[in-house]
Parts: sequence; C-alpha cells; structure tokens
Amino acid sequence: MKLNVKRTFLVGLAFLLISMFWQIYDGVMSIVLVNNFGLNQTWSGILLALDNLLALVLLPLFGAWSDKTSTKMGKRKPYVLIGTIVAAIVFVSLAVVDFYQFQAVRAEEISPMLSILNGNEDVIGYYFTVGGNIKEIIMLEGNSYGFVYITQVADKVAELRAAHIFTEITQPNWIYLASFIVILFIVLIAMCSFRTPAVSLMPDVTIKPLRSKANAIINAMGTIGGGISLVLIMVVGTVKVSNYDTFNYLYLFGIVAGLMLAFMAIFMFLVKEVKWTDEMRRESLRLGLETEEDEKVAKGTKGEKMEPAVRRSFILILLSVFLWFFAYNAASSKLSLYAQNILQIENYTFPAMIGFGAALIAFYPIGILSTKFGRRNMILVGIGVLILGFILAFIASIDLSFGWVIYAAMVVVGFGWAAINVNSYPMVVEMSKGPNIGVFTGYYYAASMLAQALTPVISGLLMDAFGMTLTLFPYAIFFSIAAAVTMFFVKHGESKHLETKEIQPKTE
Repeated sequence: MKLNVKRTFLVGLAFLLISMFWQIYDGVMSIVLVNNFGLNQTWSGILLALDNLLALVLLPLFGAWSDKTSTKMGKRKPYVLIGTIVAAIVFVSLAVVDFYQFQAVRAEEISPMLSILNGNEDVIGYYFTVGGNIKEIIMLEGNSYGFVYITQVADKVAELRAAHIFTEITQPNWIYLASFIVILFIVLIAMCSFRTPAVSLMPDVTIKPLRSKANAIINAMGTIGGGISLVLIMVVGTVKVSNYDTFNYLYLFGIVAGLMLAFMAIFMFLVKEVKWTDEMRRESLRLGLETEEDEKVAKGTKGEKMEPAVRRSFILILLSVFLWFFAYNAASSKLSLYAQNILQIENYTFPAMIGFGAALIAFYPIGILSTKFGRRNMILVGIGVLILGFILAFIASIDLSFGWVIYAAMVVVGFGWAAINVNSYPMVVEMSKGPNIGVFTGYYYAASMLAQALTPVISGLLMDAFGMTLTLFPYAIFFSIAAAVTMFFVKHGESKHLETKEIQPKTE
C-alpha cells in the first residue's frame, strides 16, 4: 500500500481545527488572565493547566470509547461532529465574558503598561495610570542598563498592574471570573471529547511503516491551523496602546469558531472512515503487519501482555513524552506574554509564527528522513536541536542588542519540535495490536497532558519567585535534557521494514 497523501490531508482537517483552537488558547488566554483579570503567574498557570488536568482523565476515556463505537459514519467521526459544534458555540461565550471584564477595567481608566523614553528614544522606566494619574512607576537606575534588568523592571510593573486590577476590579466583580472559568470548563470538555478520536483516525487508515510520513502531514495540517490562528491574532486579536480603548476578542473568537465549523463540515463530508479503515486492515494483513490473532484483540483494551523489553521501551517513551512536553509547553504557553510584557514586542505572536513556519517546512522532510534513519534517532536529534533553540532564546534576553536572536531561536525550536512530533506518536501506536489504537493514543495523551497540567503551575511558581526572564528558558532546557536521557534507552517502536517501492507516497 502506498501513502495516500490526499486521504491523509483530509483526515488532517480534524487536527487542523483542533490546532486552531489550541493556538488561540495558548496565544491569548495567558494575556487575558493576567492583563485583563489581574491574576498572577501562579494562578494563571493553574487555570491554564485546567485543560490538561481534564485531558489527563478524558482523553484516554474518549479514546477507549471511540474504539468501541460503531456507527454508519464510523467510530471516530461522531465525536468530531458533536465535539466541534459544542466547542465552537461555547467558545464565543468566553469572549463575551472577557468583553465585560475588559469594559470594567477601562471604566476605571486603568491604562496598559507604558514606557518612558529619553531624548534618544531609549526606555528609562515603566508605569501605568489609573484615572489619568500615574499609579505605579519604576525608573531604571544608573546610566547603562542590561536587557535582563530592563525586562525585570517591565515584569515588575506588569505584576503591579495585574495586582491592582485583581483587587479593584476582579474581586468586586467576581461573577465575571467565575463565569469565565465555568464556560472555559465546558469548552475544554468539548475539545477533549474528540481530540483522541480525531488523532486516532490517522493510524486507523494508515499502515504502520507509513505512519511517520503520514504523521508529518498531520502535524503540518496542525501547524497550518495554528498559523491561521496566529495570523488572526495579529490582524484582529492584538491589544495595542493605539487600540486599547476599543479592543475586544469577540471578532477573533467568532472568526475562529466559524472556521472550526467550516473545516469540520468539509471533514465530515469528504472523509470515508469506514471504507478507508477496512482497506487499511486488509492491506496490513496482506503485508504481514497484522495477524489474525491481532484482529481478535478486544476493542478498547490493552490487548495481549507486552514482552518485558517492549514494555520497558513503552514506559520510557511515555516518560520522554512527559519530559519534553514539560519543557516545551512551559515555554510555548508563556511565549506571547513574554514577548509582550518582557521583550516589548507589539506583534507578540510573531516569534511563535516564525517557529510555526519553520516546523511546517520541516515536517515532511523529517518524515522521509525518519523512514531512512529511524524514528528514535530523529527524535534524539530533535531534542538536541530543541535544546539549542532554548539556549538561543535565553541569549536573546542577555542584552538588548541580542533581541533579534529570539526569532532565530524560534526557527531552531520549530525544527527540533517537528522532529520530535513526527515520530513520537507513531512509536507509541506501533506497539498497539489489533483495533485498540484509541487506547494507545490515550496513553500518549495521558503522558503529554500530565506534563502540560503540571508545568504551567510549577514554572509559574518559579517565575513568581525569580522572574520570567531568568526562569522560562533555563527551565525548558533542563527538562529537555532529561527527555534526551530517557529517550536514549528506548529500543522499540520502529516500523517493520518493507521494500521501498511498496511505500512510496501517492497523491491520489
């Protein structure tokens, strides 16, 4: 069987709309919670971890349930249909609540954080105003300033502004924050309901040796979805001093919700899940990739007991997934806030867009290289590249003249993350047997979501204690190194070798 690129592209539409949502969530939610509701880094981290705590429980459950589901449209598509509709509709309600909270902030005439410039247009201090009067101001001391010192001052003023908003606006109008959290909870449950089924569809319709290439396309689709959201954030979703008095997120959230529904409709109409799954099953039996015994494995179970060596590799790769998500998610979930409040980048999504573009370019070549050099080897290379990217990102904060390095860093991070993502999920489901892909997909997401549930809280505590500048990227470097150590000892998860002529990509 040849890789059907068109089919994989259509299957990837579900992951594209999922990624659209999560990029908005990562790119906007930390700013809303800190700058609009006035939460500190610790409490914003706890709320940002809510999706991952829910996912830790719900993704394996929905994966197992979808394995056991049987409908005329298939076992995965019903979850995508219902989950997307609920998530898109409720998602817009979040922007409505934030609109009223932001209106309350503006009614008290609380300004954004502002900078003080000298005659040479150099920053010499930061402040914010309330009712037109300066509330807090911190001037830089001395005649020359290192970039770390400047960003620490900016971070402190942003923290003071957030504390004032929380005390004077959020606490008296607690119903807004409470409503925001309840609605967010509903949206996150809806998103959890179809993420595992949607991701499981790729291995459902793709034989094992082709899954790294197919996963490269799926990840590229996800990157495109994230890129669409980043562009939308830049065009209609960026708070600036110039638009502060009129800005709201209703346009951004409404457009994204509409696009999610549109892509879901295309997915439901063009993806023939039942037919494609049956074709993959028969091809796997013909090539000896699955056996009749594998076909007898009960749906929604772990299947037969793993050999001890395979089980060790399975546990180690899940631990590796946990560790590199511990590193990456800490950086990615705070990158927009870091770019806006610390680096003072007005178009604060631009560094993330650079990383997305780099990953998009890298995905498919990495899928081809993985077939040649092995999934494990490409992941180890990817972790090394990721560490280099985080080192460069930290260097960008050492001196103002090095600020441009953040863009180079995101290119490197994009390449590294692509090499990891293309291969990690296929390695996990390679160890599955029979019709239990949803269960193994659930294991993969349990590991990644546990990390993403814990890391915003732990990194938030450290940032509150030591500052964002000195914490964020060193933290990511440490856990990336730990992931490299555990991944080094993984010995299973490679695909069975087939003749090259049998596995060439097919476009139609």
